[in-house]
Amino acid sequence: MSSVPFDQLEGSIWMNGKFVDWADARIHVLTHGLHYASAVFEGERAYGGEIFKLTEHTERLHESARILGFGIPYSVAEIDEACRALLARQGFQDAYVRPIAWRGSEQMGVAAPNTRINCAVAIWQWPSYFDPAQKLKGIRLDMAEYRRPDPRTAPSRAKASGLYMICTISKHAAEARGYADALMLDWRGQVAEATGANVFFVKDGRLHTPKADCFLDGITRRTVMGLARDRGIEVVECAILPEEMAGMEQCFLTGTAAEVTPVSEIGPHRFEVGSITATLMADYAEAVQPRRAIAAE
Repeated sequence: MSSVPFDQLEGSIWMNGKFVDWADARIHVLTHGLHYASAVFEGERAYGGEIFKLTEHTERLHESARILGFGIPYSVAEIDEACRALLARQGFQDAYVRPIAWRGSEQMGVAAPNTRINCAVAIWQWPSYFDPAQKLKGIRLDMAEYRRPDPRTAPSRAKASGLYMICTISKHAAEARGYADALMLDWRGQVAEATGANVFFVKDGRLHTPKADCFLDGITRRTVMGLARDRGIEVVECAILPEEMAGMEQCFLTGTAAEVTPVSEIGPHRFEVGSITATLMADYAEAVQPRRAIAAE
């Protein structure tokens, strides 16, 4: 990733229906979304000039906003078009796409029903979420202190900014200890996910992944599950206790930023970067590439 601060990148950002210069995409310090986390967002990737599963991401953005109690004043089609137009305007083929919607600064306090709902899209180049050399041999995960909350206490089905506070804390702590990321348990003590990606394990030729009942059911997660089934690999969604990781043979993470990333270590547990992981990495890499129509000869 570029060492240039994000507010100093160049180009344009789509904000509330129009393109503005990157440096001019600003909000006030008393914005409700900053103080009370009344914001939802998406993470998407463009490959070869096309944004992978764009509409599915935009639909989830709208659903996340609905869960948080507000409506986005731009339709799915309008946001899709803004993303495509901005990608072309930025001149990127491969890039990261970040749509976000948030409550504005018209009211300050826990209750702010009359705030304006703002929406923006930013696009920048982000080659790999993890160090490429480390990724090839499998990244190392620490065990996070914080746990994914009971869905009765937080809107776990929304991709909401406030839900990532404990993820940032956990990833910072893991990196300080020399790890690439951290694995989070849920409030029951079961395996949940990493700080920004879903987790899969391989045992006896089958994929095992936690049920997404208290964390985000990732679009990449669902894509990889489909690719595995296309290969005839059985996918088991189930509760996984921490001690069960000792019997798992392979492990990998999935997410828009992480794509498919092998894991070699979680705390005391070790995993190989095996054939199923390698196959799904390759299948995903192929799946995200745009399908170009072949002209008839």
